[in-house]
Amino acid sequence: QETLRLTNLDDLQVGDYVNLERAMSVDKLLDGHIVQGHVDQVATCIEARETEGSWYYRFEYDSTPEMIRRGYFCVDKGSVSINGVSLTVCEPDVKDGKGYVSVCIIPYTHEVTNFKYITVGTKVNIEFDIIGKYLARFAQLTVNR
Repeated sequence: QETLRLTNLDDLQVGDYVNLERAMSVDKLLDGHIVQGHVDQVATCIEARETEGSWYYRFEYDSTPEMIRRGYFCVDKGSVSINGVSLTVCEPDVKDGKGYVSVCIIPYTHEVTNFKYITVGTKVNIEFDIIGKYLARFAQLTVNR
């Protein structure tokens, strides 16, 4: 039930494309973003446009003070995973109970992931940066002492 509540799984149809990424190997150097493959919630695409060969996407998600305290937010140049694709955050914002995050997709990523099928209104799975969640939790525990 939690998976159905937190993800876009109920919206998928037979034949829809999903992204699968291999886990990082423990015998390799740490490279790129640290994501776990857990979905925190669903976001909705509110803008999708090509920009000189690359693509720009903007997403909206529910944001409450409690979610922010738990680390469910984005920071500029931080990491976010959208539909399992680890990306760099740009233009994060929170206002009126909504969070916003934009990402820029290079042509290769656009072609080999399901981003090429994302349009305005598409629901996507979003995972917030795990380090941000740990820091938010640590700050909460420190303040409550």
